[in-house]
Amino acid sequence: MPVIRLEADSPERTQIGEGLVKFAVQAGRLETGREEGRYFLGHGDGCAVDGRRIAPGDPFAFDTESGEIRCLDHVEEGTATARTERE
Repeated sequence: MPVIRLEADSPERTQIGEGLVKFAVQAGRLETGREEGRYFLGHGDGCAVDGRRIAPGDPFAFDTESGEIRCLDHVEEGTATARTERE
């Protein structure tokens, strides 16, 4: 599965659909049981590269293979590293 680009709902979590639940569970990032919705991707730890918090409305990337959250400044860096490791 590819890197998915999303827009943050809050600094801590973003609502996701059922298609991403499996990947959120594998990454240990699934949050449930909230009034606002059924499934959420937790990203309170910020960008995996520099720890930058993801603000509401900010685009960010969820790497479905590694489970990492990255700001868009670092999304290409992560995918290039993953490609190199596979080769």
